[in-house]
Amino acid sequence: MPLNRISRLFLIGSATLLAGLVLGILFIVFNAYRAPHDFYQAAAEEPQLVIIIPNGAGLRGVAKILEDADAITSSELFVWGTRLSGAGSKLRAGEYRLLGPASMAHIRDQLLSGETLQHRLTIPEGLTSRQVMALLAADEALAGEMAALPGEGTLLPETYYFSRGDDRSALLTRMRRNQQQLLDDLWLGRRPDFPFPGAEEAVILASIVEKETALAAERPMIARAFLNRLEGGMRLQSDPTVIYGQTAGEPLGRPLRQSDLDARNAYNTYVIRGLPPGPIANPGVESLRAVFHPAEGNYLYFVADGKGGHAFAATLEEHNRNVARWRRIQRERR
Repeated sequence: MPLNRISRLFLIGSATLLAGLVLGILFIVFNAYRAPHDFYQAAAEEPQLVIIIPNGAGLRGVAKILEDADAITSSELFVWGTRLSGAGSKLRAGEYRLLGPASMAHIRDQLLSGETLQHRLTIPEGLTSRQVMALLAADEALAGEMAALPGEGTLLPETYYFSRGDDRSALLTRMRRNQQQLLDDLWLGRRPDFPFPGAEEAVILASIVEKETALAAERPMIARAFLNRLEGGMRLQSDPTVIYGQTAGEPLGRPLRQSDLDARNAYNTYVIRGLPPGPIANPGVESLRAVFHPAEGNYLYFVADGKGGHAFAATLEEHNRNVARWRRIQRERR
């Protein structure tokens, strides 16, 4: 082959190789700029996604979950940027709400923070402990089994916030702890003439107050009426205690009969004197406060007034008039 031809081929090959090297360098330089730009650049769209990162997913597993949900455009880029920041093994499991537009860096930081999506569960006042456990069992965001049934009256009804996967038993423990803290505070601030030797008796009476009225303003008055009855040696004669003695707190499903009021059991306050042996429900904050700080007054009786509340009376004569009025309202409604 002539020398000049060899030289031309060499020059052409060298030029081609040089061009390839230049293109390769340009590609590397471009990606060296582009990768961090894309990692820190917010997405054009504005997704609002709920992402669940399970325990043990690993960085690549997390990246795949995010990519499959269209939260990020490239799992490889997310892995690269997260490892480069030293956070590859620090992402935390949980349920997250991702609000856009969000960059991969922002999503990484959110998964680092552990600021998971908060669920809430409202425990109404006046439920039994078994009914509270049923609410926890029905919430699919909670996990774990509950062992022993908590004691009646040991759980504080309120709204509880938790993260997906939190343990049901741990939430029950929070309810018990909150109730005990409230009782400790109320006991320290009790009146000098507080009639009970301990907070346990106050919880029993508060559970009865809770079931007697749904009006917070009436609870101190209901508490006073019951305290006056106890002081005078009268029976409490509370219908909710009769129901609890028969159904353990489940709805009776029918009006009370005279035979129910005459039934002998430890909770029937038409039969027994004093407090029943335990609470009939889990009382709320207002009912507990009402027992520790009842209203002033000498009334002993109360009956529905037809307006959603109760009419109170200090004498049996006045009470009988209130009862007659209530029965007249019932007849007119029928």
